[in-house]
This record gives sequence, C-alpha cells and structure tokens, in this order.
Amino acid sequence: MSPLPAVKSRSFKLLQLLLQVAFLCLLAWFTHTIAVYLGSPIPGAVLGMTLLLILLSFKVVPEKAVNLGASWLIADLLLFFIPSVVAVLKYEPLFEKYGLNIIAVVILGSSMVLLGTGFVVDRIFRFERRLNHRRRQLILATR
Repeated sequence: MSPLPAVKSRSFKLLQLLLQVAFLCLLAWFTHTIAVYLGSPIPGAVLGMTLLLILLSFKVVPEKAVNLGASWLIADLLLFFIPSVVAVLKYEPLFEKYGLNIIAVVILGSSMVLLGTGFVVDRIFRFERRLNHRRRQLILATR
C-alpha cells in the first residue's frame, strides 16, 4: 500500500487549515476596519466574533468551515499574549506601584476559575456515572 493517500490527506488538511485561518483573519481585519470607520466603542474583534456567531447560528457558514482553523488558533493562543508583555513594559510605573496587587488578582482569579471548572466537571462526571449505572441496572433487569 503506498503512502500517497496519506500525503494527499495531510496536504488537504494543511490547505484547509490555511484557508480557514485566512478566513478568520480576514473576518477580524474586516470587522476591525468597520469598527474604526464607524468609530464604534465595541472592538472589531468582538464584532467579528458576534458576526461569526450569527453566521454559524443561521448556518450561512457551516461549522466544519472554521473548525480546523479555530482549533489551531486556540491551540496556539499563547502566541497572541505576546502583546501583553509589551503592555507590561509600556506601563512599567503602574506595575511598580500595583504589581503585587495585579499578580494577586490574576492568581486568585485563575485559581477560582480552575476550581470552579473542576467542581462542575466533577459533578457532571458523577451525574453521568450514576446515569450509566442506572441504565446498566435497567438493561440487566430486563434480561
């Protein structure tokens, strides 16, 4: 069996990924341009996400048309936080004065989100386990 179908599949996936990321970037650029042109207090990124949500909701854009590109962008989200490092350097006096408070709030907020998410996931897991156990018991009882 030749490896040619696997290469075609990978090439197709790569092309699909590039096109989807390009679409999402064009959408972001377009909505940013509109927000600047209209002088909107709402950032273009928020307008773009809202527009994409509407397009996905009304099935104008199918989910599979952006799924691969959105997944890749989310996976590499850390790269998009580089501007925050530039902001830290730009507002150095602010961080000198309130740096510890900011760090405490970030750590506390992140911890609360992690704990809350863990709690909800644990409850859902227990609920699903009980549901599956009841289903098994029902199946065994009907045999």
